[in-house]
Amino acid sequence: MKSSYELAMERLNKSSPAVKVTEAQKKEMAELDSIYAAKLAERELFLKGEMHKATANRDIETIQHLEKQFISERKSIAAELEEKKDQVRKKAK
Repeated sequence: MKSSYELAMERLNKSSPAVKVTEAQKKEMAELDSIYAAKLAERELFLKGEMHKATANRDIETIQHLEKQFISERKSIAAELEEKKDQVRKKAK
């Protein structure tokens, strides 16, 4: 007798089967992760430095603007990374 979890997983696999990823694709996606982690770190360092300067000048508006900019850029970088990974996954099809 199958558990409800096993039955749910079977239904899920029927509706959207899992995509098999080759070792080459895994390596390519790992490289993308590394590249985009570096991009994110670079932007974070720059914006944190700017926030530090704004804090020293007690410029609250600039600090808030930089925080919003960092959140926006983080989302943008994450979306770009996922788009690139999807392209890598689709190469196998």
